[in-house]
Amino acid sequence: MSPLRKLAGAFAVHGVLLLGVAFALYPVLWVAALAFSGTPAPEPSVWPVPREPTFQHFHDVVGATAEIDGSTTWLFGQQLWNSLLVAGATALVGVGLAIPTAYALARFDFVGKHGGLRVLLATQMFPAVASAIPLYLILEALGLLNTRTGLVFCYASTSVPFAIFQLRAAFEAIPTDLEEAAMVDGATRFGAFVRVVLPVARPAIAVTALFAFMSAYNEFILAATLLDDASKLTLPVMLQRFIGEYDAQWEAFAAGALVVSLPVMLLFYVVQRHLVAGLASGGVKG
Repeated sequence: MSPLRKLAGAFAVHGVLLLGVAFALYPVLWVAALAFSGTPAPEPSVWPVPREPTFQHFHDVVGATAEIDGSTTWLFGQQLWNSLLVAGATALVGVGLAIPTAYALARFDFVGKHGGLRVLLATQMFPAVASAIPLYLILEALGLLNTRTGLVFCYASTSVPFAIFQLRAAFEAIPTDLEEAAMVDGATRFGAFVRVVLPVARPAIAVTALFAFMSAYNEFILAATLLDDASKLTLPVMLQRFIGEYDAQWEAFAAGALVVSLPVMLLFYVVQRHLVAGLASGGVKG
């Protein structure tokens, strides 16, 4: 193939990739334009350019305060903390329970193994909204209704089966020779698991924790159903408050959506660095 044809092919490939990126980012740019726009309603236009640019909508969202228990509370900061706390606890509980379970399913044969896997798979076939009423009744009976702890339990109950399937496949892909070599050198089964298997499976664990965090961070239905106190609401419920029955504050909603997405973007960047480190440290040295 001539150099000219190679160059033309490279330009064509990059052109298609740029079109795909533009197609994916176009709605996001419209959200950004609406968030920075000072006009009361978006104007029809091909280019997502803010009209009368302003930061007032971000100030209204981030600087919101409310009277809670007789004192003025920074409402957005409290709800951001609620979202991070609930999502982080969900990822920690879900992955913490899934790691030993997935390892046992990947390495050992025992009675009920295949039946248990089928039951776990069946739990993933029901949408979260179908379990809202049963979860509400259970939390009310346990005294955990309208609490962040109860919300973490609900989210973890749905993230654990998914995490088990993800990590089971990752553990099965790790050669058993690595553990056997460690045990020949004097390590126990648990020592080989901690010092050999977990470092190699770090990328899969990081991805699973990221998905568990994101699913809990973005969840709306259960949070809106199980929480009522403004000081305990999460950010998705806060964003819904900008959409009323008869009117909608679309500018504030767009500004809030951009601000809410920042922690997830930062977390993804941090986890991405750990993914690279995990892949580099998981090599077998001969």
